[in-house]
Amino acid sequence: MSDLKRILCVEDEPDIQAVARLALEMVGGFTVKVCSSGQEALDSVAAFAPDLILMDVMMPGMDGPATLQALRAQADLAAIPVVFMTAKVQPEEVQHYKDIGAVDVIPKPFDPMTLASQVRDAWMRRNG
Repeated sequence: MSDLKRILCVEDEPDIQAVARLALEMVGGFTVKVCSSGQEALDSVAAFAPDLILMDVMMPGMDGPATLQALRAQADLAAIPVVFMTAKVQPEEVQHYKDIGAVDVIPKPFDPMTLASQVRDAWMRRNG
């Protein structure tokens, strides 16, 4: 199993982008690339080659589930694990996100001090 080092963070809110980047880089020690939209993520995912994608569900234009579907349609990107971040965390919603291919769901608002460990836990469960 490879180590989790590179995370693509897809989030349309600049404040949340900044907090997530800080949490993942400073607390988690990860290399992070932030994208502001699903389309931007699709355009940059191959070049960045992330180990994991942390993605907001609700985004203008292409939302998280649509972006996940587009990733899964590309053979070279289909295996990259995706963790959703969302305020919609009713059990049936979480199950729906897992059913469409997310490895985990992190509730928003997230705790910046534990975000890196939540992502690492999702990575370990997926690869364990």
